[in-house]
Amino acid sequence: MQAYDWKAKYKDKTAIAAVALKLVKSGNTIFIGTGCAQPQHLVKALVEHSRYIYDARIIHLLTLGEAPYANEEFRDKFKMDSFFIADNVRHALRKGIADYTPIFLSEIPREFESGRIPIDVALISVSEPDATGLCSLGVSVDIVKSAVANARYVIAQVNNRMPRTLGDSFVHVNDIDSMVPFDEDIIESPSSPPDEVLRRIGQNIARLVEDGSTIECGIGRIPQALAEFLKDKKDLGVHTEMFGDWIIDLVDCGAITCAKKSLNRGKIVASFCMGTRRLYDYIDNNPFFEFYPTEYVNDPHIISQNDRMVGINVGLEIDLTGQVCADSLGYKFYSGIGGQVDFIRGATRSRGGKAIIAMPSTAKAGQISRIVAHLTEGAGVVTTRGDVHYVVTEYGTAYLHGKNIRERALALINIAHPKFRTKLIQAAKAHNYIYQDQIELDTEQTAYPEELERYDTLRDGTEIFFRPVKPTDEAALSEMLYSLSQTSIRTRYMTQTMTFPHRDVQQLTNIDYLQNLSVVGTVPGVSGEQIVAIAQYFLDPKTEAAEVAFIVQDVWQQKGMGTLLLDYLTQIAKQRGVKQFYAKVLPVNKPMLAIFHNSGYEVKTEFDGDVYSIKYDLAKRQ
Repeated sequence: MQAYDWKAKYKDKTAIAAVALKLVKSGNTIFIGTGCAQPQHLVKALVEHSRYIYDARIIHLLTLGEAPYANEEFRDKFKMDSFFIADNVRHALRKGIADYTPIFLSEIPREFESGRIPIDVALISVSEPDATGLCSLGVSVDIVKSAVANARYVIAQVNNRMPRTLGDSFVHVNDIDSMVPFDEDIIESPSSPPDEVLRRIGQNIARLVEDGSTIECGIGRIPQALAEFLKDKKDLGVHTEMFGDWIIDLVDCGAITCAKKSLNRGKIVASFCMGTRRLYDYIDNNPFFEFYPTEYVNDPHIISQNDRMVGINVGLEIDLTGQVCADSLGYKFYSGIGGQVDFIRGATRSRGGKAIIAMPSTAKAGQISRIVAHLTEGAGVVTTRGDVHYVVTEYGTAYLHGKNIRERALALINIAHPKFRTKLIQAAKAHNYIYQDQIELDTEQTAYPEELERYDTLRDGTEIFFRPVKPTDEAALSEMLYSLSQTSIRTRYMTQTMTFPHRDVQQLTNIDYLQNLSVVGTVPGVSGEQIVAIAQYFLDPKTEAAEVAFIVQDVWQQKGMGTLLLDYLTQIAKQRGVKQFYAKVLPVNKPMLAIFHNSGYEVKTEFDGDVYSIKYDLAKRQ
C-alpha cells in the first residue's frame, strides 16, 4: 500500500522553521508546548529569529528541553512567564529576569479563552497527520489544546517520533497555520531508583490505597517509589494529570485494569506524560490510554466523579497547623501550584476518596525538618489547613481533616524525623498549640517499633490490628476508657469510679517502648482507627520482671482478645529478655484468671483474701 504523503497534500502549509517564525512579531505573546513535548527545533529557531523582534513574552506550563530564551543575553528580546518552574528556567527566576504566575492548573484554559492571558503564537509539537488531517498532540495535551484553540497563529513542529496518543488529543491541520516537518527524539525524563526513605513513603501511601481505587500521582520520585507497593492491588484505575514509566509495570502485572472506574471505565485518563522512549512506544496508538485537556482532567467536579479517588501530591514543607507549601523555598519560587489543589479538592469530594500530601520528613541531607513550627519566611500556602487531609512521611501517616490544632500538631510531630520532635513539641507549647504538660520524650532514643505491628483474628473471624501505642492515640484511648462499664473499670483498676484526664492518659500513650510497652488492638472506625483494647507491661530492670495489665472494651470481650494480647506481649517480652510476668487480679475477674492459667506457663497464684497475685517465669512452659 502506498504511503500517505501528507507533505504533498498540505504543501501550502509546510515551511521551514525560519519562514514559519516570521509570524512572530515584537511584543507578541508566545506559548511553548509542555514538558517532553517541547518543540525543540522551533525553540531554537525562535531564538535565532530574536534578531528581528523585541519584548516578546513567552509563556508555558513547564518545559524540559533547553530554554535559551530565559538567559540574561536575551533579556531585551524575551520576557518569560511560567505557570510551573522547571530546572531549566529556575535560574532566571532567581535572578529576577523572569516571572512566575501562580494559578490552579484547571483554571489556565479559561484564562486563554477569556483573553486575560492572550496568545499570539503557539509553538507546539504534533505527530504526522493521518489521512483525515488529524495530528495528535502526543505526550502533552494538557493546556496545549486550549492554547491552540485560542492562539492567533499556530506553528506546529511535525515530528514522526511523537507517539500518536488517543482521546481528546487531536488537532486538525486546518487549525494549524504553519507546519514545520522536523524529526527529532522526544525529550526523555528517566526516573532514578528511589532510596529507602522514598520506598518507606511509598509503602505508607500504598496502605491507604484500596483495591478498586482510582489514583492520581503528581510529579517527582514518589510515584516511582509508590508503584513498587501497588503491584499486589487489584483493579486500580488511573485519572491523573501526568504519569511516567512507573505505570507500565502496574499495567503489565494486572494491578491497573480501570475495570471498576466510575468514570471513563476501562481507560487510563491523563493530560500529559514524561518518561523514556519505552513509555512513548508503549502509549503509541494504545487504546487503553486516553489523553484529555487540563480543563477536563483537572476539573475537581470531574475528578470527584471517580469513586475512591486517591490524589497523591507532594509538598516542600508543612507547618504544625497543616498549611502546605509546595511551590517555593522561602522567597525563592521553586516549582508551582500545578494540579495539587485540583486533585485534593476533587479527591475529597469523591465517594470514599482520599487526598494525600507526601514528603520526606527532612531536607538538605537530613539537616532540616520539612515539618515545621511555622512556614519559612516568604513561603506561600498552596494547600490550606482546611484542605489538607492525609500527610505521609517515611515515619507514618497523619490524618488532619476535622482535627483541632492540638491534634494536628501532635499528629504531625509523630511523623516528623525523631531528632526534630522534641523541638517541635517545645515550639508547639510556645505557640499554645498543645498543652503545657505534654510529655517530651527523647524521641531519638524511643523510635516507634514498627516491626511489632501485626494482624490477628478473633474467634468470630474479626481481623484485629495490634501495634504499639502512639502519642497520637490519646483521644482514641480516652474514648475507649470512658466507654467502659463500671464492671470493667472495677476489674481493671479495682475501684468503682475512675476518670481519665489528659495528664493520666498521656502516661499510657507516651512510652519509651523499652522498659514500658503498651500495645493496642484496633479496628477501622469512622474517623480512622478505633482502639478496642490495650495491654501493657512495666519492666523493673533490676529484677527483669514486668507487671502486666489488660483492658478490653466491653463489646469486644469474650472473643479471645485477651488471649491474643497476652501471647503478643509474651513474644515481645521474651525477645527483649524479660524473665517474669506478674499481675494482680480480682476474684470476680474469672476470664482474666483463665487467660493466665491457660497461657501454657507454670503460673503461681497467691490469694490474700482480696486479690490474686499471679506470677510466672517466661522460660518455664508447662
